[in-house]
Amino acid sequence: MAIQWDPKLSVGVKLIDEQHQELFRRVNSLLAAMEQNHGKEAVDKTLGFLAQYVKDHFGAEERLMQQYKYPDAVAHKGQHEAFVRTFLELKAEYDKAGPTNGLAVKLNRTVCGWLRQHIGATDKAFGTFLVSKGQAQVAL
Repeated sequence: MAIQWDPKLSVGVKLIDEQHQELFRRVNSLLAAMEQNHGKEAVDKTLGFLAQYVKDHFGAEERLMQQYKYPDAVAHKGQHEAFVRTFLELKAEYDKAGPTNGLAVKLNRTVCGWLRQHIGATDKAFGTFLVSKGQAQVAL
Protein backbone atom coordinates (compact mmCIF):
# COMPACT_ATOMS: atom_id res chain seq x y z
CA MET A 1 0.00 0.00 0.00
CA ALA A 2 1.46 3.33 -1.06
CA ILE A 3 1.85 6.35 1.13
CA GLN A 4 0.29 9.41 -0.44
CA TRP A 5 1.58 12.94 -0.07
CA ASP A 6 -1.14 15.17 1.26
CA PRO A 7 -0.81 18.97 1.06
CA LYS A 8 -2.01 19.01 4.68
CA LEU A 9 1.42 17.61 5.54
CA SER A 10 3.15 20.68 4.14
CA VAL A 11 5.27 22.37 6.80
CA GLY A 12 5.43 25.64 4.86
CA VAL A 13 9.17 25.48 4.21
CA LYS A 14 10.02 24.80 0.57
CA LEU A 15 13.19 22.76 1.14
CA ILE A 16 11.64 20.52 3.79
CA ASP A 17 8.41 20.00 1.85
CA GLU A 18 10.34 19.02 -1.29
CA GLN A 19 12.44 16.55 0.69
CA HIS A 20 9.34 15.06 2.31
CA GLN A 21 7.69 14.57 -1.08
CA GLU A 22 10.82 12.82 -2.37
CA LEU A 23 10.86 10.66 0.74
CA PHE A 24 7.28 9.58 0.00
CA ARG A 25 8.25 8.74 -3.60
CA ARG A 26 11.20 6.64 -2.42
CA VAL A 27 9.21 4.78 0.23
CA ASN A 28 6.62 4.00 -2.45
CA SER A 29 9.38 2.72 -4.77
CA LEU A 30 10.68 0.43 -2.05
CA LEU A 31 7.23 -0.91 -1.20
CA ALA A 32 6.40 -1.45 -4.88
CA ALA A 33 9.68 -3.28 -5.49
CA MET A 34 8.96 -5.60 -2.58
CA GLU A 35 5.29 -6.15 -3.44
CA GLN A 36 6.10 -6.90 -7.10
CA ASN A 37 8.83 -9.36 -6.12
CA HIS A 38 11.52 -7.43 -7.93
CA GLY A 39 14.95 -8.91 -7.66
CA LYS A 40 16.99 -8.50 -4.52
CA GLU A 41 19.31 -6.13 -6.40
CA ALA A 42 16.45 -3.69 -7.13
CA VAL A 43 15.21 -3.80 -3.55
CA ASP A 44 18.78 -3.43 -2.23
CA LYS A 45 19.33 -0.37 -4.39
CA THR A 46 16.07 1.28 -3.33
CA LEU A 47 16.57 0.44 0.33
CA GLY A 48 20.13 1.80 0.24
CA PHE A 49 19.02 5.02 -1.41
CA LEU A 50 16.21 5.46 1.09
CA ALA A 51 18.58 4.92 4.02
CA GLN A 52 20.95 7.58 2.67
CA TYR A 53 18.12 9.97 1.84
CA VAL A 54 16.69 9.72 5.36
CA LYS A 55 20.15 10.46 6.77
CA ASP A 56 20.59 13.47 4.45
CA HIS A 57 17.10 14.81 5.16
CA PHE A 58 17.41 14.48 8.92
CA GLY A 59 20.84 16.11 8.75
CA ALA A 60 19.42 19.06 6.79
CA GLU A 61 16.61 19.55 9.31
CA GLU A 62 19.01 19.29 12.23
CA ARG A 63 21.40 21.87 10.70
CA LEU A 64 18.46 24.25 10.31
CA MET A 65 17.44 23.63 13.92
CA GLN A 66 20.93 24.50 15.06
CA GLN A 67 21.27 27.49 12.73
CA TYR A 68 17.99 29.04 13.87
CA LYS A 69 18.27 27.87 17.50
CA TYR A 70 15.07 25.84 17.45
CA PRO A 71 13.99 25.42 21.10
CA ASP A 72 12.64 21.88 20.58
CA ALA A 73 15.70 20.62 18.68
CA VAL A 74 16.77 17.98 21.21
CA ALA A 75 13.38 16.24 21.26
CA HIS A 76 13.05 16.50 17.46
CA LYS A 77 16.51 15.01 16.92
CA GLY A 78 15.62 12.25 19.38
CA GLN A 79 12.69 11.27 17.16
CA HIS A 80 15.04 11.14 14.17
CA GLU A 81 17.45 8.89 16.08
CA ALA A 82 14.63 6.56 17.16
CA PHE A 83 13.43 6.27 13.56
CA VAL A 84 16.94 5.49 12.31
CA ARG A 85 17.25 2.70 14.90
CA THR A 86 13.89 1.25 13.82
CA PHE A 87 14.80 1.54 10.14
CA LEU A 88 18.13 -0.21 10.74
CA GLU A 89 16.31 -3.03 12.56
CA LEU A 90 13.99 -3.45 9.57
CA LYS A 91 16.97 -3.38 7.21
CA ALA A 92 18.71 -6.06 9.30
CA GLU A 93 15.56 -8.18 9.05
CA TYR A 94 15.60 -7.65 5.29
CA ASP A 95 19.30 -8.57 5.09
CA LYS A 96 18.58 -11.79 6.97
CA ALA A 97 15.32 -12.92 5.36
CA GLY A 98 15.03 -10.94 2.13
CA PRO A 99 11.97 -9.10 0.83
CA THR A 100 9.23 -11.12 2.54
CA ASN A 101 5.56 -10.16 2.52
CA GLY A 102 5.65 -9.82 6.29
CA LEU A 103 8.53 -7.39 6.11
CA ALA A 104 6.75 -5.36 3.41
CA VAL A 105 3.72 -5.06 5.70
CA LYS A 106 5.92 -4.14 8.66
CA LEU A 107 7.85 -1.55 6.60
CA ASN A 108 4.60 -0.06 5.36
CA ARG A 109 3.05 0.13 8.80
CA THR A 110 6.17 1.34 10.62
CA VAL A 111 7.74 3.70 8.10
CA CYS A 112 4.56 5.16 6.62
CA GLY A 113 2.91 5.56 10.00
CA TRP A 114 5.96 7.25 11.46
CA LEU A 115 6.30 9.62 8.50
CA ARG A 116 2.67 10.72 8.71
CA GLN A 117 2.86 11.26 12.47
CA HIS A 118 6.29 12.91 12.52
CA ILE A 119 5.64 15.23 9.58
CA GLY A 120 2.07 16.00 10.65
CA ALA A 121 3.08 17.08 14.15
CA THR A 122 6.80 17.45 14.85
CA ASP A 123 7.92 18.78 11.46
CA LYS A 124 4.89 21.05 11.20
CA ALA A 125 5.88 22.66 14.52
CA PHE A 126 9.42 23.16 13.21
CA GLY A 127 8.06 24.58 9.95
CA THR A 128 5.87 27.03 11.86
CA PHE A 129 8.96 28.11 13.80
CA LEU A 130 11.00 28.65 10.61
CA VAL A 131 8.17 30.56 8.93
CA SER A 132 7.92 32.79 12.02
CA LYS A 133 11.61 33.56 11.49
CA GLY A 134 10.93 34.48 7.84
CA GLN A 135 12.60 31.30 6.55
CA ALA A 136 9.91 29.71 4.35
CA GLN A 137 12.35 29.77 1.42
CA VAL A 138 15.41 28.65 3.43
CA ALA A 139 18.11 26.69 1.60
CA LEU A 140 21.27 24.98 2.77
